[in-house]
Amino acid sequence: MRIPFETLHATFRRVLLKHHFSEERADLCARLFTEASCDGVASHGLNRFPRFIEYIEKGYVDPQAEAEPVLRLGSIEQWDGNQGPGNLNAHAAMSRTIELAQVHGMGLVALRHTNHWMRGGAYGWQAANAGCIGVCWTNTIPNMPPWGGKKNVLGNNPLIIAIPRPEGHLVLDMALSQFSFGKVESYLRKGETLPHDGGFDKQGKVTRDPAAITESMMGLPIGYWKGAGLSLMLDLLAALLSGGLSSVQVGELGVERQASQVFLAIDLTQLATPVGVEALTDTVLTALHDAGATSGDVRYPGERTLATRRENLEKGIPVDEGYWNQVLGM
Repeated sequence: MRIPFETLHATFRRVLLKHHFSEERADLCARLFTEASCDGVASHGLNRFPRFIEYIEKGYVDPQAEAEPVLRLGSIEQWDGNQGPGNLNAHAAMSRTIELAQVHGMGLVALRHTNHWMRGGAYGWQAANAGCIGVCWTNTIPNMPPWGGKKNVLGNNPLIIAIPRPEGHLVLDMALSQFSFGKVESYLRKGETLPHDGGFDKQGKVTRDPAAITESMMGLPIGYWKGAGLSLMLDLLAALLSGGLSSVQVGELGVERQASQVFLAIDLTQLATPVGVEALTDTVLTALHDAGATSGDVRYPGERTLATRRENLEKGIPVDEGYWNQVLGM
């Protein structure tokens, strides 16, 4: 089932207005959800929207709260999200980060007491569209054990790195678990097994069974001990730079809220010419595509997103009918 972009956006917007969003904020929040589904990340678009509304109704997310600066140190700022909508807080933080980069060459905003930012890649695309290198990450509720451990104390802390490019930006958007839990849920709903090991069952055995991973809520760190170490360091950096909560402290709240996030932007236009950027990236990507494929296609981060976006804008956005009907009924 495919739905036009405008229809999906208008439906989200209608529901948000019923939940006390202003016109402007409802429009942006709805667009961010719609763009996630349009780019093929329905797990953080349409499929995530009902839970977002549930969290508003339970008081975890304040639809009228806005992120605000609490400390300014030149090109570095600390902000408090005031438990507002995570995607709006993240969009505002990256906007400010870009402004700082355009003045100082580099900018950083560390955000505390915010909520799930939905599709993290959105803020990488936002930076790249402004001609900036973008790096951002968030901590999460504990959903991975340390390597060799039995208990979840690490988040899968998504990391985004974006590089602007005239022919199509490079945007890496990855959780530090082998699969995001939204992706695990997608496989579960389709009745499919994960193509690779993705987590642990309740007995601590590595598995590809999405039902077992959903039951245990124990993700498999990418790179095993390396991913676990990277998760720990990103968590500490987010909490220390923002003055907010660590993953363990977020876990003590019972649901994923009051997360800590970091947004970094570098104004590439002040460091290199557009011609130089294009020439270097083209050289690297040509080598990548010429490497040959053992299975499927060899793609750079973000390449499939561009193709998916074009197709879905033309044909309509594929939706899960169950989630779509749920949103229509709100």
